Amino acid sequence: MIEVQNNRSTCPISTALEILGDHWSLIVIRDLFLERTTFSDFRNAPEKISTNILTDRLNKLLSFDLIGYVFNPKNKKIKVYYLKDSGIDLYPLLYELSMWSKKHLDMNFHPLSIDWYKAAEGKNCEEFINEASNKYKHFREKTLEEMTHSDVR
Repeated sequence: MIEVQNNRSTCPISTALEILGDHWSLIVIRDLFLERTTFSDFRNAPEKISTNILTDRLNKLLSFDLIGYVFNPKNKKIKVYYLKDSGIDLYPLLYELSMWSKKHLDMNFHPLSIDWYKAAEGKNCEEFINEASNKYKHFREKTLEEMTHSDVR
């Protein structure tokens, strides 16, 4: 459980938004689901997050135990980030935000989003979310196995 201190409200939505409601936190979590794992990967995402904001959001997500990291055994300066189970549990939120966007926003979507929408076609919400979450868990397990010589944080 995430220990919440000094929150402004006892409303669960308000408190969740205190943790996740900034512009960048969910983008970093999205990127982790897209198997982006390093600071450079996040910096090279289409949104071009600035380094100081990225550092702040990674530290925030770490402090709330939504993500963790290991050091790359080939280069100890490189942290390889991953979602913890509490971060993986945010996938339904990302799914619903994306589906809302598809339904209500008149815009050209990124090719990855279009592929994702096609993959979701014909599947019920729960089925798609479970498949995606399990796929990420497998990716995380494989990544952490590759980093066995690292310290997990």
